[in-house]
Amino acid sequence: MDYNQHIIRDPKVCGGEAVIRGTRVTLRTVLASLAEGAMVEQILQDFPTLTEADVRAVIAFAAASTQEDLATPSTPGAV
Repeated sequence: MDYNQHIIRDPKVCGGEAVIRGTRVTLRTVLASLAEGAMVEQILQDFPTLTEADVRAVIAFAAASTQEDLATPSTPGAV
């Protein structure tokens, strides 16, 4: 999965923390929900702006980041 289509880091959104594109939902929030035992369906109910693909992208990013230090892409033109 190409999680880069779903995850951005923009200094103007949530202080530059990684979020799901088009939302203010942070990866940290989604991962914390998963760690607490929430199912994907429950996360989608709690955050209706997210899609299943968004949640899967967060999981894919977390898995990939354990293999190497990966940066999240910046929004083009963001300063």
